[in-house]
Amino acid sequence: MRVEYGEVRVAQAPVRVWPSWGHPIYVRRVTSRTDLDALYGIRRRRLATNSVELDVLESGPDDGPLAILAHGFPDCPWSWRHQLRALGEAGWHVIAPFQRGYGRSSRPAEIEAYSSDQLGNDLLGIVDQITGPETSAVFVGHDWGAMLVWDLAREQPQRVRAVINLSVPFLDWPAKPTDIFRMLHGDNFFYILYFQEVGAAEAELDRQVEACVRGILWSASGDGYPTERPAPRPAATTGFLTGMASLTPRDLPWCSEDDIAEYIDTFEASGYFGPVSWYRNLDRNYARVASSPISAMTMPCCLRPHRSAGFFTSGSRRANRDEAGVGAREPF
Repeated sequence: MRVEYGEVRVAQAPVRVWPSWGHPIYVRRVTSRTDLDALYGIRRRRLATNSVELDVLESGPDDGPLAILAHGFPDCPWSWRHQLRALGEAGWHVIAPFQRGYGRSSRPAEIEAYSSDQLGNDLLGIVDQITGPETSAVFVGHDWGAMLVWDLAREQPQRVRAVINLSVPFLDWPAKPTDIFRMLHGDNFFYILYFQEVGAAEAELDRQVEACVRGILWSASGDGYPTERPAPRPAATTGFLTGMASLTPRDLPWCSEDDIAEYIDTFEASGYFGPVSWYRNLDRNYARVASSPISAMTMPCCLRPHRSAGFFTSGSRRANRDEAGVGAREPF
């Protein structure tokens, strides 16, 4: 019998079950966000940094070594819920912010406010508050968060104790990224080029927040990632969500409805202008970081591709804990 999240009342102890992928997970019904946070050992607060305010998820002792977890697109820090608990229990002080443009964090109206130097300074402002001015931390990034962390390590290496990135390798672009994408895709649809025009992409996604959340969690996962390259679609008649809903199952085996509700709440609060505007700064970021030598990146760096072969980690709590490298307070 398949066991779903929500079948065990919160008053009872969590029940261990083995889903089809073979790793045990723990299920219980949660009745509020407070219950859900307690399940993962998460604290919430709001921090002022770099002229913006960010809501953050936090775990672990205040005097532990600091790690900053940077989410990607279209994502939020709830995707780090398993790692927040595991690393906090291992003695790390871990902070995962809703980055600018996401959720109820500040959402500047200017596109250039979402360049990677501004986003990186947001994270460094958190470090300044936690461990003191000009101190360093370990930075962990996923997807766009990984690209942000690579730029931060290149431009301000003295502030980065170590880098652990997921899914996106270090890139030293040989030309403007959008020029490369136009050369590769021509008149065919490519989502990053679609995101460059202000208005169309965020209007499409804002109309279908839940469909976007469910579609991306499925289509970019190991379970939903296509085994064959899809046929190209013409850019003129294709949107980001074209054809996605028909392929997305209602139930996602690694996400409870409580988890999905966290993602939906994030984008219902913020909309997609800010998140999509990160992409509108690709060329600006490329031009700026070119003057920072790669040779300055002497800190330990680790790229961890997902074993699921997708962009989102679609595994059990146990698998995520193993991939977090938990077991030592000071792994670097």
